[in-house]
Amino acid sequence: MRSQEDAEGKCDFFILGIIATLLVLGLFGLAVATLGLVPTNADATPPRLERRVAVSALDASMERHAPRVSSPIPPTDENLIDGMKVYTMNCSMCHGTLDNQPSPLERSFYPPAPQLILDPLDDPESRIYYAVRSGVRYTGMPAWNEALSDQDIWKVTAFLARRQTRPPGVRDYWKQSFGAGPPAAGSEKDKDKR
Repeated sequence: MRSQEDAEGKCDFFILGIIATLLVLGLFGLAVATLGLVPTNADATPPRLERRVAVSALDASMERHAPRVSSPIPPTDENLIDGMKVYTMNCSMCHGTLDNQPSPLERSFYPPAPQLILDPLDDPESRIYYAVRSGVRYTGMPAWNEALSDQDIWKVTAFLARRQTRPPGVRDYWKQSFGAGPPAAGSEKDKDKR
């Protein structure tokens, strides 16, 4: 009977030790943050661990919250060209221009803004739509649902989601309008291996 009480006492002591350790770590983290020891400059290069954790958290959040919906907009040449125009007017300043140049603001964000023309997304349309409509917290990516119509959000989503399957009419329009066609498949920059 006595050994059972000793075992229970040791278990209670162990649990209290874990709770105390977590409390101390939490207070330490709070102190580091409130004393200004965490850098907040947007032109810093994120450490690899931070990038990995942030990307994992973003992917998990998208998986949980992005509605699994299909686009009500058919991917016609006209709609994809309209999406290209929406991208040019609203997205290219941060995410790269259609003349295949990176954005001058790419490294002005923390984390850096993805260059969607040079390094296209491989996410499903529903996730792209959700990110454009709702924004991405702590990245500078705004929620466009108040500035763009739902139809325009779907058009830019369709344009971004079709990196390999843009019809010839869309590729021709791109080349005529911007002096360069879309990057060839497989030629995307390989900047940030995760």
